[in-house]
Amino acid sequence: MATKKFKAESKRLLEMMINSIYTHKEIFLRELISNASDAMDKLYFKSMSENIGITRSDMAIKIEADKDARTLTITDNGIGMTKEELENNLGTIAKSGSLAFKTENEKTEDVNIIGQFGVGFYSAFMVAKKVTVISKAYGSDEAYIWKSEGVDGYTIEEAEKSSYGTQIILEIKDNAEEENYDEFLTPFKIKSLIRKYSDYIRYPIMMDTEHEKLKEGSENEYEKEIVTETLNSMTPIWKKAKSEITDEEYNGFYKDKYYDYDEPLAHIHTRTEGTATYTALMYIPAKAPYDYYSKNYEKGLTLYSSGVMIMEKCADLLPDYFSFVRGLVDSEDLSLNISREMLQHDRQLKLIAKSLEKSIKNELKKLQKNDREKYEKFFDAFGTQIKYGIYESFGANKDSLQELLMFKSSFGTYTTLEEYVSRMKEEQKYIYFASGSSVARIEALPQTEMVKDKGYEILYFTDHVDEFTIQMMHDYSGKEFKSVSADDLGLETEAEKEELKKTEEDNKELFDFMTEKLSGKVKAVKLSQRLKTHPVCITSEGMLSVEMEKVLSAMPEEQARSAKAQKILEINAEHPIFAKLKSLYETDKDAVASYADILYTQALLIEGMAIDDPVGFTNKLCEIMAK
Repeated sequence: MATKKFKAESKRLLEMMINSIYTHKEIFLRELISNASDAMDKLYFKSMSENIGITRSDMAIKIEADKDARTLTITDNGIGMTKEELENNLGTIAKSGSLAFKTENEKTEDVNIIGQFGVGFYSAFMVAKKVTVISKAYGSDEAYIWKSEGVDGYTIEEAEKSSYGTQIILEIKDNAEEENYDEFLTPFKIKSLIRKYSDYIRYPIMMDTEHEKLKEGSENEYEKEIVTETLNSMTPIWKKAKSEITDEEYNGFYKDKYYDYDEPLAHIHTRTEGTATYTALMYIPAKAPYDYYSKNYEKGLTLYSSGVMIMEKCADLLPDYFSFVRGLVDSEDLSLNISREMLQHDRQLKLIAKSLEKSIKNELKKLQKNDREKYEKFFDAFGTQIKYGIYESFGANKDSLQELLMFKSSFGTYTTLEEYVSRMKEEQKYIYFASGSSVARIEALPQTEMVKDKGYEILYFTDHVDEFTIQMMHDYSGKEFKSVSADDLGLETEAEKEELKKTEEDNKELFDFMTEKLSGKVKAVKLSQRLKTHPVCITSEGMLSVEMEKVLSAMPEEQARSAKAQKILEINAEHPIFAKLKSLYETDKDAVASYADILYTQALLIEGMAIDDPVGFTNKLCEIMAK
């Protein structure tokens, strides 16, 4: 029989489909199984509309691998194809019978047609040197065989086939230097591909596999037997009613799918219909993956279309600040591109993503309210990501995320901003915070003394991003944030301010002298109203705090490392050291210069900052101790 040419515009189109459209060769099995599922859906629809009596339980997909013959066969008992349909559907590239069927019956429920572009079939040529299709349409007495070796065309002739349906026989290519085609003939690889891409096809995918069993009557002698296995689970957990699924089943699915030993903190199972129709099953993990805060981590939800896996990680479905969420989305009306591997960035996808974001936030708020222990565990693992969500958007996501924030506080527990504000004293102007590498380090900071003495609560910022985040927020519920190291805490009475001002004026020459000796290190030396027992502390003026300088100094960018806070060295007027300084200024100014440097270095050490000259510092201490 003469070979017929494909009806596409050129051989180049088929070459492109075989070699360029699909990222991974393994995708061919997904496409052929999806086509088989479509064929059975069409027959089921015909049975419903014409009362034929065929049910879903009558249908199955069979896979056979023959290593010796190097053939992989996919057989279905779906609606089959006539000669004309073989000609139209397989002879014309990008002609989709499934798309036409779906268009004609788009209002029919319970029929999911997956193949919409008519190119998936040709993915078979990525792994096969020859493809044979034997098909018999339901209700027809005739069967036909379609054969092709690729771009040169195809043949169609009559064939023998006892039952309706379609059989596709792939003659697998020989191994090449960098291509192992043998794997597509191994049961292990076939099973793994079906679990990955086609586990939720609604019809059983069956294969005869060889197993060993103990020979009857023997204690140690084994024999081989052939067992027919169903390779797919068929009914995805997310398509079941929530009332039918136990927490154990939800958690079991999570552990199996994401290889996590820990149970998730929460799950979100939702289905929406309308402008964005989809089913989603998402989980909040208990711990961050080891690479979560690295550039190697890939966010995204697994994307299914009618139970067929389209993308393993669709990043567009999650905002970065919720990138810790694991799960999947299944939608029947996505705008897929020709290869079904990527989504076009259309309105539908954005609607789904926006809806998912709202569901995640609501679940976290519910967890925060109803199970504080779990929420604190979540925040320990992923709170930094929520903060980055506010910081990286320059505060644009403030309203959406600020309710999720939590900080340790001087009241000894985690607190939300809402809880902090609810406890503020009537006269309190600011939300006070202190920054440090740990709660213990912050507790020991001299700058906290006066705020605590006034009975005000202090938020403890132990995360590098904390101060950057609240700068982007500026305020919460109308209350501005104020560092305990800020130049003006607004806590002094008018009388205290006047007394401090007079003492500073009386000792202006001393402070000017110390400022000069610390030139380039501090902007000024002055008396402190915030200190009670400690001799000195470092505070700052302007937007950049001492803690922020520490963070920036560790960054690789030269511009960041060069950023410096405007430091103020504050001295406690009630501490004996101040009296000593006043006395020495009258008799030994060189000693005052040494004291100034020592006090400044001590203040840096209290802040956890590096000092420029450790040797010089210790030598000066020894000189003073030796006097």
